[in-house]
Amino acid sequence: MRTEQLRTAMVSGLIASGRIRTRGVERAFRAVPRHLFLPELPSEQAYQDEAVATKWVDGVAVSSASQPSMMAIMLEQLELRPGHRVLEIGAGTGYNAALMSEVVGPAGSVVAVDIDEDLVQSAGEHLAAAGVPGVTLATRDGALGYPERAPYDRIVLTVGSWDIQPAWWRQLAPGGRLLLPLSVRGSQLSVALDLMPGPPPYLRGISVRSCAFVRLRGQGAGPESSRPLDTDGLAVQTGDQRELDTAGLRALLRSPGDERVSSVKLAAVDLWDGLGLWLAVREPNVCRLLVSAAASDRSPSLLPVGMDGGTVALLGERGLAVVVPCGHASAELDRRFPVAVRPYGPDGAGLADRLGGLLGAWAAAGRPSAAELRMRAYPSDTTPPPGAGSVLRKAHSQLVLDWPDNRVAPGLS
Repeated sequence: MRTEQLRTAMVSGLIASGRIRTRGVERAFRAVPRHLFLPELPSEQAYQDEAVATKWVDGVAVSSASQPSMMAIMLEQLELRPGHRVLEIGAGTGYNAALMSEVVGPAGSVVAVDIDEDLVQSAGEHLAAAGVPGVTLATRDGALGYPERAPYDRIVLTVGSWDIQPAWWRQLAPGGRLLLPLSVRGSQLSVALDLMPGPPPYLRGISVRSCAFVRLRGQGAGPESSRPLDTDGLAVQTGDQRELDTAGLRALLRSPGDERVSSVKLAAVDLWDGLGLWLAVREPNVCRLLVSAAASDRSPSLLPVGMDGGTVALLGERGLAVVVPCGHASAELDRRFPVAVRPYGPDGAGLADRLGGLLGAWAAAGRPSAAELRMRAYPSDTTPPPGAGSVLRKAHSQLVLDWPDNRVAPGLS
């Protein structure tokens, strides 16, 4: 009875917050007992709206049970129907596969693959304990998909990916949907993409949400986007593998100029979902400074002292401009507070002027966020239509990005 009450409370919270919007997803969350997929946790903790790391390698989480609210968001993005054939990359605990199996029903099928044999084994044990039939598990590098059961009506990744792998294009049925946490110049976005016939064939973005997942390993592992600046928890993140003089950047941070207070207020969430994403898409020289809790009292951050955080900046050859909070930032991610732009180095003043202007331009454009971003993806060997938006090139795909009213300068690559 206690676990039933906990599950009912969790589902009620997901409905109230708008994460669960359809009957099929609601029924799945009510039917599948999450605590059986996290048997080492107390039931009270298993039904909290929190992600739970389930495997660590060298101190880094490489697998986790996703936050229930994020799982609900992604299941709504998938728009599963009875009879759908589904491929999941990243089996985790097996809980998400169980939810999807409940939605697609006996006429559908779910295949879940994971790169680690131990995770596949434990997921199978959890599914058996929960009495969930119809899920095929396999130990496989997710970048290769699972061609034995292709094509799929839906392919979903529960791990973050830097690129769209060719196997996923090939194994998706015509009109099918790919859902993945995709890296877009440092931001991770849960993107639902429908396969369109073209010509050329392409993936059209249907829904975009911010997210945070552990990264894909194996052949599809992408490049590291952040590099440490010191041993005290300060790092710099760029949108690509550009050459970066970390020693020079450390030197710039030792020569701050006077702050220029902005008329634009920011919330901490804007670092990733609003201003930070907008700048990253349109400005090749934008970067983020990432700050650990241990270093937050000595380095610029949009979060309060004592919390992991960071900020956005423009980086030049002899200067840097950084967005910093005025006074004490709010601990609430979505509460706006005053900010300023601080220049560093000989060319910092000019960069600060430009960054301040971009802050104003973003606000004047209606503070565009991830949810409004429009995306199309093309294979790397095709040519996107001219004038379609900013083009972000990866190893296997090209992302064409813009916001409504063409609020992105074209030509970025």
